[in-house]
Amino acid sequence: MHRMVQAGADIIELGVPFSDPSADGPIIQAAGEKALSHGVGLKQIFDMVAQFRLTDNTTPVVLMGYANPIERYDQLRGEGSFVLAAAQAGVDGVLVVDYPPEECGNFAAALRAVDIDLIFLLAPTSTQERMQEIGRMATGYVYYVSLKGVTGSGALDVEQVAQAIPRI
Repeated sequence: MHRMVQAGADIIELGVPFSDPSADGPIIQAAGEKALSHGVGLKQIFDMVAQFRLTDNTTPVVLMGYANPIERYDQLRGEGSFVLAAAQAGVDGVLVVDYPPEECGNFAAALRAVDIDLIFLLAPTSTQERMQEIGRMATGYVYYVSLKGVTGSGALDVEQVAQAIPRI
């Protein structure tokens, strides 16, 4: 993580490995499978962030992943354990691909209580109403998914992204 910062990263997004990453393409799926096969899970990620925080308290760290590992973490360790562990490790934000704003009010409130941002997704297919709703609920930043389909599919349409920015 320190090398990312040394190379110029302004923010670090750590992907949480998951066995069924439906929004991710083959490269991220393979990376997740490799991480899982080496025993990497949320505990190890929290440990990694905590180690990073010993010498870097300024670079934002965001965890990105799916609801299942978070819910499983809480099932095994008690409700609210994920949020507590994230806060203790020094996580700044959480992006959960399959937590739509309408379904994560309690989770969002728990994160806000420990000063962690919950980051929501916008897509090329998001309506103006949806964009406004997410804009009202978002803290930290909003993640714009610039491609339709899974991560790594297709080519980036720079013109489409340029047209979307003013709407966002």
